[in-house]
Amino acid sequence: MAPLPAPEPFELLDTVEAVDACKIRFERNRIRLPMGVEATFGMIRHPGASLAVPITPDGHVVLLRQYRFAVQARLLEFPAGTLEEGEDPLESMQRELGEEAGYSAARWDALGPMLPCPGYSDEVIHCFLARELTPLENPPAGDDDEDLEVVLMTPMDLDARLGSGDEWLDGKSVTAWYRAKQLLGLG
Repeated sequence: MAPLPAPEPFELLDTVEAVDACKIRFERNRIRLPMGVEATFGMIRHPGASLAVPITPDGHVVLLRQYRFAVQARLLEFPAGTLEEGEDPLESMQRELGEEAGYSAARWDALGPMLPCPGYSDEVIHCFLARELTPLENPPAGDDDEDLEVVLMTPMDLDARLGSGDEWLDGKSVTAWYRAKQLLGLG
């Protein structure tokens, strides 16, 4: 993977207001953009996250159908989780894979970072491919607010579901699947 382009920082002139809410922070900041324009922008500060595309030894893709309160719907997505302060993205994902899907993986490949909502958030999601999965006999307990179902699909079924428009999807999962398919030689 080639290195990402260098950041072009803005100049923070003033923080107008800030609200902290469960791992994220909403800020309204007066900033000067690199091109010289000054304006007030709202931004969500996020600690970052990790996501895994888990593949079973028989080639099935492990997904979750998870309830998301902001859109009041169940989405088809890959296991993912918010980073704890100072947590390594891979270690976070190894923990989340057990909690959310009930698997551990012996092989991990980086799929690179992605920016899910760069128009209003600084969140970076670190994507991984998880292979050589083993079901956990006693999966650790997940978060109390997680309402999810583990779903296994063939890659062909997942592609059909993605292309159908009949399923709520999230962008991070679509991006990660595209990258995983390249590494797996599936597309």
